[in-house]
Amino acid sequence: MTRSRGIWVLADERQGNRSQVIGVAKALKQPFLIKEIRYNWLACIPNILLGASFASATRETRLILPPPWPRLVISAGRRTGPIARAIKRKSGGSVRLIQIMNPGSGAEEFDLIALPTHDLPTHGKNTMSIVGAPNELNEQELLCAYDYWHDKLCNLTKPRIALVVGGSTRRRVFSDRMARELGEQVANMARSLGGTVMLTTSRRTGGAATELINALDCPKRVFLWGDYKENPYKGFLALADMIIVTGDSVSLCSEACSTPAPVYIYAPEGLISPKHKRFLDQLIQNGHARIFCGQFDSAFCLRLNTAAKIASEIERRFF
Repeated sequence: MTRSRGIWVLADERQGNRSQVIGVAKALKQPFLIKEIRYNWLACIPNILLGASFASATRETRLILPPPWPRLVISAGRRTGPIARAIKRKSGGSVRLIQIMNPGSGAEEFDLIALPTHDLPTHGKNTMSIVGAPNELNEQELLCAYDYWHDKLCNLTKPRIALVVGGSTRRRVFSDRMARELGEQVANMARSLGGTVMLTTSRRTGGAATELINALDCPKRVFLWGDYKENPYKGFLALADMIIVTGDSVSLCSEACSTPAPVYIYAPEGLISPKHKRFLDQLIQNGHARIFCGQFDSAFCLRLNTAAKIASEIERRFF
C-alpha cells in the first residue's frame, strides 16, 4: 500500500471533538489534513455492530478518504472510531491510530488512546491518562486572538473579567436562580475592582441568559450565542485578566485553563454531575483553577496544556 507521511485529522461537526483533534495535530507541529467527517443514520448503531467500516459515513465523506494513506490518524469520540479503524485495515495496518476518549469498541486496534481521568478509564499498554480536554488554544492561537481583538476590546476598563457560561446538560439544569446568583456575584466583584465583564454564552444557556444579563449590574460587553455579529470568545480569553467559567463543560473549563489568566469555576451543587465534579477536583488539586466564591485573589494558576501532553506521548512512541 502507498502511504503519505502526513497526518489525517478526522473532524466531525461536534465542536468539542473537533477542537480536540485539531489541537493535538497543531501541538505535533507537523503538516496535517483535516478530513471533514459527516455521518448517515447508521452512526446511531453501536460501534460493536459497525466494526471497522465506512458504513456510517456519508458518500461525500467516503470520497475524501482514498489512499495514499497517512502515517497517523487522529480521531475523537465514539462515532469516528469505526472510520479510523477502517482506514488502518485498508492501509494493511501501516497507519497509526490516535484516539481521544473511548472509541466505543475495537480499542485494541488503536495505537494510543488518551482517556480523561474523570471518566474513570481502564488502563492498558495503548492508553494514557489526561486531565481535561485538549484544544486549539496554544500560545500562537492566543497571540493571534490578542492581536486581532485588542483594538476592539482595549477600551474596556481593566481588570477585564471574561465570564464564560455553558448551561444545562442532559441531567442538570442551569436555572434562573443560578444565573441570578452568578450574575450578582460577578457584578459585585467587577464593581469592587473597577473592571469590566466580558460575557459569552452558549447554546445550552437558554433562557437563563436573560436573568444573568439583568443581574450583571456593572460595566459589561455581551455576546449571546446565536448573535450574528463576530464571535469574540477567543478574544475575551486572550485579553482577560481573569476568567470565570461555569463548571458544566469540560471543554470550556479546559480552554479557560489553557490561558495565562487566573481561572475561577462556578460550580453549584445542582449543576455539577459526579463526573464533572471529579474533573473540577483534579483541576483545583493540580493548581489550574479555583472555585468561584464571589471574591478575587491574586494566587497564580498553572496553565493546562493537554494537547501538548498527548503530542509529547505520540512523539515518544511513534516518531
